[in-house]
Amino acid sequence: MAGDGEYERDRNYITTRITADGRDGYPVEPGRYRLVVARACPWANRAVIVRRLMGLEDVLSMGIAGPVHDERSWSFHLDPDGRDPVLGIERLQEAFFRRDPEYARGITVPAIVDVPTGAVVTNDFARITLDLGSQWTAHQRDGAPDLYPEKWRDEIDDVAEKVYRDVNNGVYRCGFASSQEAYDKAYRRLWDRLEWLEERLGDRRYLVGDTLTEADVRLFTTLVRFDAVYHGHFKCNRRKLTELPALWGYARDLFQTRPWSPGGSRAHRATTRPRPRACPGWR
Repeated sequence: MAGDGEYERDRNYITTRITADGRDGYPVEPGRYRLVVARACPWANRAVIVRRLMGLEDVLSMGIAGPVHDERSWSFHLDPDGRDPVLGIERLQEAFFRRDPEYARGITVPAIVDVPTGAVVTNDFARITLDLGSQWTAHQRDGAPDLYPEKWRDEIDDVAEKVYRDVNNGVYRCGFASSQEAYDKAYRRLWDRLEWLEERLGDRRYLVGDTLTEADVRLFTTLVRFDAVYHGHFKCNRRKLTELPALWGYARDLFQTRPWSPGGSRAHRATTRPRPRACPGWR
């Protein structure tokens, strides 16, 4: 927490990468790694979505921590005997300590664990999804989308950074502000950016280009929680998502994207937004 009451997120992550060439000592190998997530966490939700979009379920297993954690970290209290069935641990903390017994930073999800050693490889949430798309290509499903196309990378990076600063993290800056001044500043930035997004999506289906990209995944995980959590609990309550026509239609459209459909995602075959239907998609 900053001295002026502003919430500051610790972004000091383990940045080791799992790559096709194994440059950091961790080559891509089916069955070797386990993605650990918690469904309550929007940052982990990104990795769940991208793993499924890429069709990596059979090569990268997934452990799900419970919805709450104590000062020691996320726990696996929903699993039989309170242990992850693959890693055999009660808390994610154990995997971080196997990587570094003196580890003193935040123990966060998503995290990817090396199953043979039981040690965390990375918890760098932004890099994890990019690498699932670019480094695991040999194991992706037919028709897996390119969420980070080279021709749009500069624009994706620019939009994603604005979304992260003012929306993804902006709701936490509102909810965890410890002074009225800090809250007011975060609230203004959040709603200035949401209004910018509302205008941007008024005449386009996706944030960048004409297909689903990393920028959309990053925004979606905040939008899907907005009315249920951030609007009231985090006091981001100028308007509900359902009262923002473009963003509400956009969120419903993304929710219906079916990454397991033959020939790839419906989102990649269409260029105009259809009328949203009442059927679940990303989950």
